[in-house]
Amino acid sequence: MTKDRLAAIDIGTNSIRCIVVECNKDGSFRILDDEKDTVRLGEGIAETGEISAAAVARAEAALTRMHKLVTGLKVKAIDAVATSAMRKSANGPRLVKRFSELLGSEIRVISGDEEAALAAQSALRNFDTHGKRFGVIDVGGGSVELITAQGVHVEEFYSFELGAVVMTEQFFRVDPARDSDYRRFQKHVREIIKKQLDGDKLVLPTLIGSGGTINAIAQMALQLRRNPVESVHGLEVLRSEVVHLLAMLQRRDIKGRREVAGLSPDRADIIVAGVGLVDTMMELFNANTLLVNAHGVREGMILEAIKRRGMAPEAASPRSWRESVISFGQSCQMDDMHSQQVATLSLALFDQLADHFGLKKRERVLLEAAALLHDIGYYISYHSHHKHSCHLIRHAELFGITPREREMVAVIARYHRKSLPKKKHDEFQRLTVKEQATVGRLAGILRMADGLDRRRCSAVSGLQCRVEGNLVQLVLSGAEDLAVELFGASAKRDLFEKSFGVQVLFVTQAACVVTEKEL
Repeated sequence: MTKDRLAAIDIGTNSIRCIVVECNKDGSFRILDDEKDTVRLGEGIAETGEISAAAVARAEAALTRMHKLVTGLKVKAIDAVATSAMRKSANGPRLVKRFSELLGSEIRVISGDEEAALAAQSALRNFDTHGKRFGVIDVGGGSVELITAQGVHVEEFYSFELGAVVMTEQFFRVDPARDSDYRRFQKHVREIIKKQLDGDKLVLPTLIGSGGTINAIAQMALQLRRNPVESVHGLEVLRSEVVHLLAMLQRRDIKGRREVAGLSPDRADIIVAGVGLVDTMMELFNANTLLVNAHGVREGMILEAIKRRGMAPEAASPRSWRESVISFGQSCQMDDMHSQQVATLSLALFDQLADHFGLKKRERVLLEAAALLHDIGYYISYHSHHKHSCHLIRHAELFGITPREREMVAVIARYHRKSLPKKKHDEFQRLTVKEQATVGRLAGILRMADGLDRRRCSAVSGLQCRVEGNLVQLVLSGAEDLAVELFGASAKRDLFEKSFGVQVLFVTQAACVVTEKEL
């Protein structure tokens, strides 16, 4: 049966973006296409009060192309919204009608609060916020939206006319930016935000950010770290990194900014205002961490469209990282029984070793995720399936797991069989020295646990660990003969012994010590 397809088009002050998705009956969806065009509708509005003829021409060309795209992809419906530039320009209403005719679908001009609500929907769908105090910011070319929330409960919506295009035109007419201009800009931002907050002091330890400026910050931060990941979605950027990026950008003229690794050249002229705004907001709210939501308003539009058009019972929203991992594994036709058994044995080992070896609580999450997904490479091919598992995990979007953690999960799964980590392995070398040590230990546990389910029938029902000096004894129990499982685990104990600096002996419940020679 053909699945319904939707398109969401966001007509912003700086760019127009179009996303096309295919909807599943459970409310989830997959992205088929994602198109962006920098049209600068907001260019010059502050002076003339209108969207210029040149900007209109750029927008018409972009929307014509996007209409052809969605028509070719046979979408059922187009959901299109226009934001800050259309809201405040004198010719906005006329252009909305003109652009709607081009698309063959009505464009809705939404308020700042509506824009904030869409960004909030996306953030809550993509991040584990339970029990956390945080803010959501969506930084556009014309306006900036702020949402305050506790856990899954949204509190307040705010919209500030402080977008990167507007602020650049108002404060940064000299290039490179003068210190005096930046101070005026920063003072203006603080005053506008404090005025709208009516004197309230907000403390938001974490900000979840979306929009072009946020994605640019993430890409530049990754380049500075020289520690790449496949996607910036879910990336954690520290305030110290934002401060460093801002200082670097302020020293350069536009030609120099266009050469900054990770920064799109067409954003070089407005990036100082954008990063400066984020830095000022983090300072005002005492936020030390910026989480990157690469989806934002467009995803919120899709979620709303799915609900509004009754195309699925309810837009799916993962409630935990584990549900997200299992859902992804099942989409790759994972062996549920084997995966769950390997995860159970891995966690039993981890929990009994944690205190002795100083294993951390968050490492347990990475181990469980890798154990559940270690064999999904079968979806591609049995041969080298450990490498295929690594590839699939690296490109997955896993709720509640950061991009760096996803890289580690992928590499842990990669070493559940075959060779041990080597310098020539690219995916291992992408990790820091500390991450490599953690991966070695967790992969060692997973590798051995996988061997303990050699027949994939959950024969091992009990596992106890005894650590004495550099000797680790594993006492196994089960309802039947465990010779195959003992052989499988012994053959795969190499990485565990190397990473923990121990020797492993296997003991059955009958107290029969199995040595390497006996195996």
